[in-house]
Amino acid sequence: MRCPFCHSQETDVIDTRKINEGETIRRRRKCRICNRRFTTYEYVELNLTVVKKNGEREPYNREKLMSGVRIACYRRAISAQQIEQLVNHVEAVLMAQDGHEVPSSVIGDEVLARLRDLDAVAYIRFASVYHSFDDIDRLREAIEELLDRDSRTNLKSGAPNE
Repeated sequence: MRCPFCHSQETDVIDTRKINEGETIRRRRKCRICNRRFTTYEYVELNLTVVKKNGEREPYNREKLMSGVRIACYRRAISAQQIEQLVNHVEAVLMAQDGHEVPSSVIGDEVLARLRDLDAVAYIRFASVYHSFDDIDRLREAIEELLDRDSRTNLKSGAPNE
């Protein structure tokens, strides 16, 4: 592993930990030359092709998914770790599927399911892009569906409605 500070390839692993139910490996490293420490993360690489709505195919890109979720969660009380866990969960679902191709709708639906439980505003932001809301009525329907679901959940749990 190359040191990000002095670019030396002489580094040592100080500590290794599995995070996110073992889906990611975090390694603390120390450069032998400049003695600076840095962290690296290892992920399982998904060799999947995403089939988009228009039929186009492209390789699965973790960073593209992370970026979309980060944008939806912008200025919300959602930590980077929660976003990381959400993406790791989506990837675990993708790995469990048979085949080398996955429809983009499977990815989008899984992200929406996770965001719905995490943050309503992030959910609506992501849904508005994913579902290509073209008018205010479709947006209103999505919000009403979310509110209706939340009120049903609150009734089941005994929490007061606001």
